[in-house]
Amino acid sequence: MTTTSLRLVAHAHTAAQRRARFGGADDALDEGGLRAALALAAAGTGRRGHLGVADVCVSSPAVAAIQTAGALGLAPTVEVALSDCDHGDWTGRSLDEVAADQPRALREWLSAPEAAPHGGESVVALRERVGRWLDGQRGSGQRIIAVTHPLVIRVAVVHALGLPVATYRQVDVEPLAIVQLTDHGSRWHLRLAAR
Repeated sequence: MTTTSLRLVAHAHTAAQRRARFGGADDALDEGGLRAALALAAAGTGRRGHLGVADVCVSSPAVAAIQTAGALGLAPTVEVALSDCDHGDWTGRSLDEVAADQPRALREWLSAPEAAPHGGESVVALRERVGRWLDGQRGSGQRIIAVTHPLVIRVAVVHALGLPVATYRQVDVEPLAIVQLTDHGSRWHLRLAAR
């Protein structure tokens, strides 16, 4: 039986994350985020490290994901399917700004995963994109590390476990979280391991 192992790593903090802003692809790690990623890399230099061995390393094309991978000592290939959700007109704006200017649109987006009032991508569309990529990794027998965004990891977990899309709201993924999925040929399994 071939086992595929996928470790999803959330990129470290950006200034936009700390200010509850809808981020963009050009958001770099802030100083604290870079320090935290370097500390995680230094702490994981033991026998197996926090990330273990990988056959393939990929990342979102976002600057924060690429910088996080570099700080962790990884040399990823860019995978567009792991891009963050396109927040359209809300990119760069804070939740408070959007709530003040477009309260109905924000409520719609927060309550209906198929909604995209910002003119970007809905959570349903994000799950479909990420799910196609995730399904393509099954049965590969590879050990994969993917550095991406917290929301991408949330929808990946929901997809892997076959949960309704709306349950993504109940999955919290912090910066530098590591989520492991394994596939033994029939379905993905969520694996929680001690660091």
